[in-house]
Amino acid sequence: MLSTWLIIAALILSLLAILLFFTSYRMQQTSGIPEGEIIFSDSSQWGKTTKPLYDAQLGLTGKPDYLIREQEVIIPVEVKKTWAPSAPFESHKLQLAAYCLLVKRHFGLAPPFGILNYRNRTFKIPYNKDLEMELLAVMDEIRVQKEMGEASRSHSQKGRCARCGFRHVCDQLL
Repeated sequence: MLSTWLIIAALILSLLAILLFFTSYRMQQTSGIPEGEIIFSDSSQWGKTTKPLYDAQLGLTGKPDYLIREQEVIIPVEVKKTWAPSAPFESHKLQLAAYCLLVKRHFGLAPPFGILNYRNRTFKIPYNKDLEMELLAVMDEIRVQKEMGEASRSHSQKGRCARCGFRHVCDQLL
């Protein structure tokens, strides 16, 4: 009698494991995030976060939410907690481009794309020379404005201001 219950329990657990495996596989497929090994995570849910990527020559530092190794390619993934706009915000694309450039500098191979993952939609953003040049131009503009003392708030969204990491030292609060 006991062995019959053990066999039934083992069967139920096996079926549950198979169901969970297929559910997680389907969720991964519909998320738009590439399959592969997660080699970097900026999520405290996974334990201690990893040091940021840094390029001294560019003066650029960044921590993508994930770096996924898919064969020989490393894909940066940025997760946004908001609902997706009809097209990715330019600032989000440039943030992802910065991660792509850091991956290129750190690992020696540029990713063909990066992933912007919003709550309800995922965008695959091609990383190419045009996007890299746009990013470098914006970085140069920021440096010039900073050196001239002209860098100022570039938005009028109160919610963004309220969540800003520099709010405690900002003299341009909304």
